Amino acid sequence: MSTANPQPLWRPDPQRIAQAQITKFQTWAAEHHGAPALGGYPALHRWSVDELEAFWKAVTEWFDVRFTSPYARVLGDRSMPGAEWFPGATLNYAEHALRAAGTRADEPALLHVDETHEPRPVTWSELRRQVGSLAAELRALGVRPGDRISGYLPNIPEAVVALLATAAVGAVWTSCAPDFGARSVLDRFQQVEPVVLFTVDGYRYGGKEHDRSDVVAELRRELPTLRAVVHIPLLGTEAPEGALEWSGLTSADVAPVFEPVPFDHPLWVLYSSGTTGLPKAIVQSQGGILVEHLKQLGLHCDLGPGDRFFWYTSTGWMMWNFLVSGLLTGTTIILYDGSPGYPDTGAQWRIAERTGATLFGTSAAYVMACRKAGVHPSRDFDLSTVQCVATTGSPLPPDGFRWLHDEVREDLWIASVSGGTDVCSCFAGAVPTLPVHIGELQAPCLGTDLQSWDPSGTPLIDEVGELVVTNPMPSMPIHFWNDPDGSRYHDSYFAMYPGVWRHGDWITLTSRGSVIIHGRSDSTLNRQGVRMGSADIYEAVERLPEIKESLVIGVEQPDGGYWMPLFVQLTPGAALDDALLGRIKGTIREQLSPRHVPDEVIEVPGIPHTLTGKRIEVPVKRLLQGTPLDKAVNPGSVDDLDLLRFYEELARKRA
Repeated sequence: MSTANPQPLWRPDPQRIAQAQITKFQTWAAEHHGAPALGGYPALHRWSVDELEAFWKAVTEWFDVRFTSPYARVLGDRSMPGAEWFPGATLNYAEHALRAAGTRADEPALLHVDETHEPRPVTWSELRRQVGSLAAELRALGVRPGDRISGYLPNIPEAVVALLATAAVGAVWTSCAPDFGARSVLDRFQQVEPVVLFTVDGYRYGGKEHDRSDVVAELRRELPTLRAVVHIPLLGTEAPEGALEWSGLTSADVAPVFEPVPFDHPLWVLYSSGTTGLPKAIVQSQGGILVEHLKQLGLHCDLGPGDRFFWYTSTGWMMWNFLVSGLLTGTTIILYDGSPGYPDTGAQWRIAERTGATLFGTSAAYVMACRKAGVHPSRDFDLSTVQCVATTGSPLPPDGFRWLHDEVREDLWIASVSGGTDVCSCFAGAVPTLPVHIGELQAPCLGTDLQSWDPSGTPLIDEVGELVVTNPMPSMPIHFWNDPDGSRYHDSYFAMYPGVWRHGDWITLTSRGSVIIHGRSDSTLNRQGVRMGSADIYEAVERLPEIKESLVIGVEQPDGGYWMPLFVQLTPGAALDDALLGRIKGTIREQLSPRHVPDEVIEVPGIPHTLTGKRIEVPVKRLLQGTPLDKAVNPGSVDDLDLLRFYEELARKRA
């Protein structure tokens, strides 16, 4: 692995390295906290995990985190699960998110873009005023610290205002996107029993209006803890009976009052995909998210007051929360509400051009879709402001790196990042001072002791192993909702290696310090003892122009055998004939391993995904093993349930 790509695709020039915030931070931390002055990022990273308390103390000082009450020490208890961060400290996330209003009142905090692709600004002073007004109204409604506030909202400025007002009051935010159906939303919101629901009457996607008034009515009926419903008329309809008008709650000119809360006070609840049961309700803290996101956005993403930060996301995915945290660094954040490919596949590049985005975040799937569709971003759009293109959601294949390099700009920082909803952050990814190698994440992130382990817990270099984190991170969940004894939390991450976080991904840590992600380890392909991640198969197969998308499953058979089918969705006009079959199998044999040539290649009408766009592997595996559909998958977690019926029927025929 370490010699696969000896020459980097990109190197930052000396000026870029010198100007990066992470370089300035290292120099300052060397002077004030004993960090190594020499050795660049590898030395800084080693120090950040060896001297965890000194590192996180330095982060809070560098970013001027304002503690209303001081902390006794950085880590009261470092055991996992249950690490205790900054005991005694109080602070408020929203206060930090709105700090730039004091110095840059008339500059845009938010740029809102819909499918017209025309940006509309919300200034820092206007954002602060609306948050102040809404926070006062929430208090008047009886909302107290710890109460849950829910949003059934698209990626619009009102969602940001509602999150920040919730945090200002010390309440707990949780959101779902309006393309989620009622059952999916209730599976999430019923767990946390919200007292207020912010909702739209509908949304626009793909050039069409989608009315959600019936879903909203069902949510109101099925959430008995609601004291108030706030109506945002995105499609221009009247507020339903008994609902409050958004405009009436956000019109006052009052300064926000920020409730000082303990460092580990809940900030928001995020949800796992919930493909095989109720989604896990993951609770993260005000202080933990604040310091983790300052590190991630300010140092790793190199964002500051001069930047404009775009990520294509919805309010139902952790990347939306991560995007909002761009405000912590004084960055203008770009909110796009609409289809990623409307009116054409180049839509996201057009948004980057019109907003002057400096960090352009998207999915690996979008990059590969642009490549297949013959999009030419630099030819068709002015992308001169874009310094970095970052991708997540799935590993960016090598061809994606090459395409971005060739079609956007040769001097482009490409940051493939990987983390999880579980920590609302990255374990590995962007480092502005390191080279980029094709198909690789640049390095593990600061403060994250990322390792690759074999089943016995031995660390591996240049070999595939389990992604583990051996020290606590501040944004790790403080708990799961409705998990009183912590057993579900423990079983999710700490059952395999006691006291060590196992994430469920296969990774390789290379001897040059970079990271390769191979996909989920719970859907690993194990052929004659040789393990491979599904992402490696997808990357090879989907280079073929006839393959739109694929899904590979390894199924242990009752007789001890192992059946490995590859399901392919073809591009329009393609046919799964002998010639294409031969090329699919030849590609896998030559590029990956003869052992991982599939037993069968089966054409399917489509590949099922979670609501946040990830391929559904484990439930399909369960279906193929004969598990009934209602037991194999939570229907509310799937984008198209009908697609799963194909696999259920296939299992029936095989049986």
